[in-house]
Amino acid sequence: KDSVTLSWSSGRHQARVWHFPFRLEILCENKVIVTFNAKGKLWFEALQDPPSSVGADLCLHGFRNVYGLPEHSDDLQLRDTRDGEPYRLYNLDVFAYDLHSHLGLYGSVPLLVAHKPDRTLGVFWLNASETFVNVHSQTGFKTKKNGRKVRPRTDVRWMSESGVIDCTVLLGPNPQQLFRQFAQLTGFQALPPLFALGYHQSRWNYDDEADVEAVDAGFDHHGIPYDVIWLDIEHTDGKRYFTWDPVCFPEPTRLQRRLEQKKRKLVVINDPHIKVDPDWSLYCEARDGGHFVKDREGQIYRGTCWPGDSSYLDFSSPETRSWYSRCFSLDKYKGSTSSLHVWNDMNEPSVFNGPEQTMPKDAVHSGGWEHRDLHNLYGFYQHKATVEGLITRSGGSERPFVLSRSFFAGSQKFGAIWTGDNVASWEYLKISLPMLLSLSLAGIAFCGADVGGFFQDPEPELLVRWYQAAALQPFFRGHSAKMMKRREPWLFGEEVTAAIRTAIQQRYCLLLYWYTLFHQAHTAGLPPLRPLWVEFPGEHNTFTVDHQYMIGGALLVCPVTEPGVQEVEVLLPGSGEIWYNVHSAAAYRGGRTLSLPVTLNTVPVFQRGGSVICRSEGHFSCTADLHLVSLQGVAAGELYLDDFHSFRYRDAKSFCLRRFDMRSGWLAAGGEGMFDCDTVVQSVTVLGVKTKPSAVTVHVPGEELQHYHNFSLKLRVTTDWEIRIS
Repeated sequence: KDSVTLSWSSGRHQARVWHFPFRLEILCENKVIVTFNAKGKLWFEALQDPPSSVGADLCLHGFRNVYGLPEHSDDLQLRDTRDGEPYRLYNLDVFAYDLHSHLGLYGSVPLLVAHKPDRTLGVFWLNASETFVNVHSQTGFKTKKNGRKVRPRTDVRWMSESGVIDCTVLLGPNPQQLFRQFAQLTGFQALPPLFALGYHQSRWNYDDEADVEAVDAGFDHHGIPYDVIWLDIEHTDGKRYFTWDPVCFPEPTRLQRRLEQKKRKLVVINDPHIKVDPDWSLYCEARDGGHFVKDREGQIYRGTCWPGDSSYLDFSSPETRSWYSRCFSLDKYKGSTSSLHVWNDMNEPSVFNGPEQTMPKDAVHSGGWEHRDLHNLYGFYQHKATVEGLITRSGGSERPFVLSRSFFAGSQKFGAIWTGDNVASWEYLKISLPMLLSLSLAGIAFCGADVGGFFQDPEPELLVRWYQAAALQPFFRGHSAKMMKRREPWLFGEEVTAAIRTAIQQRYCLLLYWYTLFHQAHTAGLPPLRPLWVEFPGEHNTFTVDHQYMIGGALLVCPVTEPGVQEVEVLLPGSGEIWYNVHSAAAYRGGRTLSLPVTLNTVPVFQRGGSVICRSEGHFSCTADLHLVSLQGVAAGELYLDDFHSFRYRDAKSFCLRRFDMRSGWLAAGGEGMFDCDTVVQSVTVLGVKTKPSAVTVHVPGEELQHYHNFSLKLRVTTDWEIRIS
């Protein structure tokens, strides 16, 4: 009479809708896990057409630990907001943002993730207007009166300025399934070209072509690998995007060709504001084509940004996005080449003389939509249009690289994100870890923070520790403001140069592993960067840890984020696990906290027993070294390969996915795909066996057995084979 119940999964899951008071319960095995409108906070303002101002509340039964809602400079675990401000989702240009704040930053993903030992679930509130989220958590307890046990719970209230109520509950039940469900809903992480996973060198700004070439030569001279060098706004002709300064960058094509000869790329900035200049053909084309946002009076909206008086492209319009994409064609973007990639900045959007340094909410977009309705999508749409422009430039064959500062749910489909204008301090280094973990949980897998801090000058120890941390994070870029001292890695003395060189070299040694993890993100939604509880969901002591994390399922890292440290405490989860220090090969049992000595040259990294990782030597080469860690005689791992730059892996199935499995002394390699390459396995490192192996027998189907008395091999990765280790 009062409710209707729908069931699925053979009755295991149910949705029960109550008539009065209205509420919706989601049940698993007859136990309520989520209630929508539990406290009757469902709200929409009907005074306008369409309705404005919407809100709703949900109760997450049995959950005490909640995460997500990026972007905020705060701990990974969301804090109770009863005694403070709600979490705000409103994309803003916030220079040197406050730490441990609930205020909105550059991007927004309205996904809340809740976790307990037996379940992980998510709540996705699809709304691009200004949104506030209140979180009230309650631990479990027994009542004094009758000793009745009350389950933990978290009450979440969403409030958005405009739009409709569009709320999705993701049921998991485990973290991996939740990631896939959210990716199926909003999009899977784009598979980056391999160069994008290397080290990027940037500054606001490198002065001219000679400066760029000198920095490029400096990396070679000091033996430090890198893949990409960046140009900020000063490379343009008077802050006009799609142009080059005729004095400082007179031959941009030649510069790009010289970098390309070394297999290096150039990235240039391209912001959404267009300089108001009636003598500039691109401005006139955008104006005459109706591609600018309007003000409430129907005139072209004008605000102030880097060029001065500016108008803002209306990326919500498909026609504008298509026009903007065409601007990246080689015949239109003079001085560009196919090796040029792009950086979208200031796209919250940033308006220096606007309210909260952004666009007024009553500005008008295509279709009559007010800016308030889609504010958090503005940067998302520029990112999308830029990516489509670079793909079209290559005839649809090449994977682009585009970095964006602003983002929304689904931005992972387009490329990389970074945490904006941070500061050179230990506190900002430390907060970057939970910020990146929060982004990773929300689907933004290709993320990073400016190494060394964008603003202020880092002390040498801080710079080293930041390089060490960032080398173990997805997007790896050094960047700084033009008023700061130069900070190329070789400017701080040989000890610092050596430490930074080692950190970057170790990044390149793991490049094949990172690439394989991004294949998993691209196909299964699994983030490369993972909080400990993702891999150890039943261990309560991992639920609040955000100073260390997993890279994939095999590596545990604990970056050093405090000055003068000589020893760090590292939680090694899993009572049945064995962890191996990758530097010393020392073994440690899990389920304990380890005190580990460190020097300026070391950062704690452990490989998990039972895993196989492929490493390469030097600045990436066609060789792979298998690092195999046995756990009770068993180990497994994957290696993904393709041509590292095109869409042939997708369009022609030109890829190679190899799976390595060790059982009963045999290490077997098999897999799928039709990609052939020259990559070979040249060595196998084995840890976790009782006696030191002395010989290797190799069996390749159709060939005679080969015997080795050392571990120096030459086996094609794309060939099936088995190794007997004895």
